[in-house]
Amino acid sequence: MRDGACRNIAHTERDLRIERLFDAPRALVYEAWTNPALLSQWWGPAHYPATHLDMDVRPGGRWRNGLTAVETGETLWQNGVFTEVVPLEKLVFTFVWEEAGERGEANTVVITFQDRGHQTLVTLTQRPFASAHEAEGHGDGWWSSFDRLHTLLSFPMEISA
Repeated sequence: MRDGACRNIAHTERDLRIERLFDAPRALVYEAWTNPALLSQWWGPAHYPATHLDMDVRPGGRWRNGLTAVETGETLWQNGVFTEVVPLEKLVFTFVWEEAGERGEANTVVITFQDRGHQTLVTLTQRPFASAHEAEGHGDGWWSSFDRLHTLLSFPMEISA
């Protein structure tokens, strides 16, 4: 399976699971998730790309991102704390929108990275959601972000030391 060959998203009312195969080595895909200079090039859906990004990728490290609407300039803020970091294998962090109501309820994101030959399988789970609508919205947003990550990984680049 080549990257983007199929949309593998599953959600229930409380859970979201996405699997995506990227045509890049695991070390490079992991770096794209942990290097703020790379993250800023793909985080956020195409219509709400990250315009502000702070990441301290270590257990207990905080993250905060601002996603800015392409059409209106409105910025939505999200943040969390890394609870587990296993280099090249796993990232676990809390996720919360900085707004009141259903979207402002915290949940947990788990990202795993697995070798598949010369490719990398990324599995994202996020839970619990307050509603199926929220799970579906996050699924669409993550998938668009993954499309942007695919584009970034399509260009030749080296892994940082």
